[in-house]
This record gives sequence, C-alpha cells and structure tokens, in this order.
Amino acid sequence: MPRRVLLTGATGYVGGRMLRALEKEDVALRCLARRPAPLVARVAAGTEVVAGDVLDEGAVRRALDGIEVAYYLVHSMSSDESFMELDRQAAERFSRAARDAGVARIIYLGGLGGDGSLSSHLASRQEVGQILRESGVETIEFRASIVIGSGSISFEMIRALVERLPVMITPRWVRTLTQPIAIEDVVAYLLAALDLPAGESRVYEIGGADVVSYGDIMQAYARRRGLHRVMIGVPFLTPRLSSLWLSLVTPLYAQVGRKLMDGVRTETVVNDDAALRHFAIRPRGVDEAIDRALAFEDRQFAESRWSDALPASRVRERNRTEYGSRLIDSRAVRVPVPAPRAFAPIARIGGRTGWYGADVLWQARGVLDQLVGGVGLRRGRRSPDSIAAGDTLDFWVVEDFEPDRLLRLEAQMRVPGRAWLQFEVEAVDERSARIRQTALFDPAGVAGRAYWYALYPIHAYVFSRMLSGIARSAVRQPQR
Repeated sequence: MPRRVLLTGATGYVGGRMLRALEKEDVALRCLARRPAPLVARVAAGTEVVAGDVLDEGAVRRALDGIEVAYYLVHSMSSDESFMELDRQAAERFSRAARDAGVARIIYLGGLGGDGSLSSHLASRQEVGQILRESGVETIEFRASIVIGSGSISFEMIRALVERLPVMITPRWVRTLTQPIAIEDVVAYLLAALDLPAGESRVYEIGGADVVSYGDIMQAYARRRGLHRVMIGVPFLTPRLSSLWLSLVTPLYAQVGRKLMDGVRTETVVNDDAALRHFAIRPRGVDEAIDRALAFEDRQFAESRWSDALPASRVRERNRTEYGSRLIDSRAVRVPVPAPRAFAPIARIGGRTGWYGADVLWQARGVLDQLVGGVGLRRGRRSPDSIAAGDTLDFWVVEDFEPDRLLRLEAQMRVPGRAWLQFEVEAVDERSARIRQTALFDPAGVAGRAYWYALYPIHAYVFSRMLSGIARSAVRQPQR
C-alpha cells in the first residue's frame, strides 16, 4: 500500500511545488486547504482535497485520519493579525491532532538563524518547529535561508529591484550574509525526508553552495541579465522605511515587506553540515539557481508563486463579518466575433496587458491600496496567456474560470466589504457573441454602502471604459 501523506500549504509557494513532486511519488496524497475549490482544479485525479484551516482543530483531526506522514508548510507572515500567535496556535493544534491520530512523522520547513537576536519572523518559524518536536511525533525540521526560484518572494524582490533601479541606495541589511538555496533543492530535501529511517526528531540546516550577501545576489542577478548596477550604501534606511520603499518598487506589499525586512538583518548561514552528511543532495550555487529561475520567469511562467495564498486572517474576517444586501453593476455589449474570440481579451486581462481602459485610475487605486497595507497591483499574473482558478491577478484572485465562457475575480484590495468582478461570454450565433461584465459588492455596514455610492461615478466610468476596450480588442485581434 502506498504511504498516506497529508500536505498542508499546497496553495503556497513551496507547498505548490511539493504538490507536483508528491504526485509523482508512490503515495496516497491528501491536501488540506482553506479554499479547496481552486486547488481541486489543479490536482491530479488521485489527489484528495479536504477543506479546513490549521486553526480549526476539528478539521485538522479529520484531515489527519489515517495519515502516516504530514507535511507542515503553513505560516501566517501575510496575516493582518499577530502572526506569531497565529502560528503558535496552529502548530499546537496540529501537533496535538497528529499525535492523537498516530501520525508517524511530521516534515516541516522553517528558517535559518543563529542563537543571537532573531527577527519575530525567524523566531516564530523556529518556535513552530519546537512545538512540533515537543508533540512526541517524530519531526524532521529543515531550516533554510532565502529560497531562489521562479515566483519566490525573494527572487521577485531581487528581480524587481535590479531590473528597475540602475542606481540603488542600499541600507545596511544589503550586506547581511545569507546562504540562498534553489527551490528545486528545497523540494529535494523535503521529498528525501519521506525515506529517512525512523528515529528521533531532527533539525537539518540546508543552504546552497555559496555564502553571499544580499548585495552579492543582486549583482549576480545583474550579471546574468547583462545589466550594470551601482549600489550606494547608506546607514539610515531602517527596515520599516525599507519595507515602504520595497512596496513601491517591487511586487511586495508593505505588510509582507516589513516582516521580510525584519528578518534580513539576521545572518542566515548553515553552521551544521548534517544535511550534507545524511542526504545525497548537493545544492546548487547562486548563479545556477538564478539561471534556473530566469529560465521560467523569462517564459512568464512560475509553477507556484509566493502571492498565491490568501492571508488566513482575511478568510476568517470574511467568515465573521455581517454583510449587507449585495450591490450589482452589470452591463453587456454584443460583438461581431465568435465567442472564443470575444473571450480571448478577458483571459489576458491584468498584469502587463492592463485593464483595457482608464489604466491610470487602476494604477492610482493600486497605489492607494498599498498605502493602507493592501497588496496593490504589483503582483501581476502568473502567465500572460494562461489562467486558472486560484491564480493571483494584480489585486484580485481568480475564483472561477471556464475557458471561453467565464472569469470571476474576487477582490483582495482593501475595501469595506467583499467584491467580485465577473465576465461572461455567450454565443448569440456562429458569428457574434455577447460579453457581460458584472461588478458585485457585499457592503460591510454603513461604511460599505457609503463606499459604493461615493465611488459609483468613478466605477461606472472605469467599468464602461473597460468593457468597451475588451470589445475593441476582441474585434481587432487576428482571426485564428
């Protein structure tokens, strides 16, 4: 019988890569997800997806029933709430449920950092590992520095900085030493832990072949891209100021950037070579890791992205908020092209394509969202040509997608309520189709309704321009 394996965090960056890797192994795979619907569309036929939050101990116990090995790849860094407390609660509940379910092994990915002063993020990652080990279930904990790969938070930050800034004013943290590791090597270690002989809980420090500074990584990226970049060090850029600066220049939003900046002040290098002695894996160096990441990024494709997961606190907030009656703005246009051609511009919306009208207003909305701690527009989209349920798309997430027929986006920008933008295409006859665009808003209290009506003239203008732009693009595109 194949081993029964539970994967948590399958909608996240590392978890998304592990999902594909585990589906190639001889295991019976089950995934625990807060939003199962987008994940169901991505998994292989034999993979089971169950709904649940790691903070819901009942859901965790049901997910762990019959499981032999559990991958714990979740954390709350993007949460609006106290992420350390959320991570602590989740680890305690998960470890209790795993012990009671008779799970033989937990495999966990944490963060490198010495015994000195750790950032709250790194301290939380190591505390979670300790909680899992103290459960009595054998726990294999890997501690890694920054991960380099197409779609990773570290790679997207470095890429954006180097590509956009010929001259960089760099704070002290750029000189901090780190030991970056390629995402392929992280996945290899996590997979290899399945086959370790049974024994006591162990901690393995893993890193790539090179110990470098963050500035060295940026220069390495610049060399691989044939760019010349000048770095001017200054002593006064604090992590908080750096996070705000990053939110303007890179895909990161300030909330995640602030927590990331807290961590980059700590050296994250391997001090114990047990991983090299116990595993046959020989990690890549920085140049090769960047080359592999670029091979995917240059094709505008990433197998998984750091921004794919919706913050847990946002899900719980939506579950406990009372929303008022739904407000709807719906409009339609008929175009003299078949339905597949009419839908083609919709499937390319967002990212570099833009929003087919009033793009300056969309960009202004993205900046405002960043200023209040939202995600803004800088996340872009995974690929310019393909789209799937669960993808992030600027400050939206794809809730549902049916080729040539339907695209429904759920808003992740800061709004006093819940919002969706939906596009539907239906054939009128063989040579024409109707495009319907619908904005839906569930207001949260009086503030939500005030928001809708105050901005209605702007929304009406933006939505009208967008629909007209989609129609023009559908008609102008060459017929296949």
